[in-house]
Amino acid sequence: MTQSIAAATQPKRRKPLKWGVISDHAILILGALVMILPIVIALTTATLPDIQIEREGLQLSIGDQFDDNIDAALNKPGGFSGEVTGTTMLWNSLILGIGFAVGKIIVGMMAAYAIVYFRLRFGTFAFWIIFTTLLLPLEVRILPSYEVIVGMGLTDTYTGLIVPLIASATATFFFRQFFLSVPEELVEAARIDGAGPAKFFIDILVPLSRTMIAAMFIIMFVFGWNQYLWPTLITTEESMFTLVRGIRQIIQDQEGANIPEYGRGIMLAMLAMAPPVLIVVFFQSWFVKGLTESDK
Repeated sequence: MTQSIAAATQPKRRKPLKWGVISDHAILILGALVMILPIVIALTTATLPDIQIEREGLQLSIGDQFDDNIDAALNKPGGFSGEVTGTTMLWNSLILGIGFAVGKIIVGMMAAYAIVYFRLRFGTFAFWIIFTTLLLPLEVRILPSYEVIVGMGLTDTYTGLIVPLIASATATFFFRQFFLSVPEELVEAARIDGAGPAKFFIDILVPLSRTMIAAMFIIMFVFGWNQYLWPTLITTEESMFTLVRGIRQIIQDQEGANIPEYGRGIMLAMLAMAPPVLIVVFFQSWFVKGLTESDK
């Protein structure tokens, strides 16, 4: 009894510090600060008057111009024509990003479906030809693509922006790997039930591929949203400018003593960052599942 009382009254030993865990967390926190701090500085600077930014540069202090700058970024006409607004460019960027993502997913799924489930004599060879196009950057094929679009009269159109680049070796590769992991028994059961190729694809494969579709949508949306070179070649009318393409044009000011609209420009840059970040944050679980469940 006395031994148990003595043991209870003895102070508990502190657990030894795990310096490895502490160092890991310190590195992660430092990395997060390095990435987040420039964004915080840009946001605080966007709340300041343009003349103060011109005189003092980037600041961590918060001003009173946030509402004015965000309203100017979204609604104030600008550019050489004096008509295009940030809202117009934001809408164009959304159409381009969603069009890229949806188009690449559809083409990639159909190509992977044909390669995996149809007995094509040169199916494997065709897949590796498609896969090797990953080694070719956009700049390699951009000139012939531009010539085709100009010849078809599709400049300054959403069709010209989206269609030439929707073929995706990345989506084809990931969907092929996912389809190869589908049990053969499921295919045989669908055949016994009388499901044809189209019904099997729509009713079985597409629902099974939800997480993979979500992962590919995130990747392709960010890719399409951040496109700069292709929209620069295809669009000449400011009403078709995307946000990434048109930030510079919309804040063009007349030569002279006028102060550049720094606050408005920073707000436009923040708007350009927001949709990809939000999509990744809200759908990250789907993104991880789509990439990790492709091999069952």
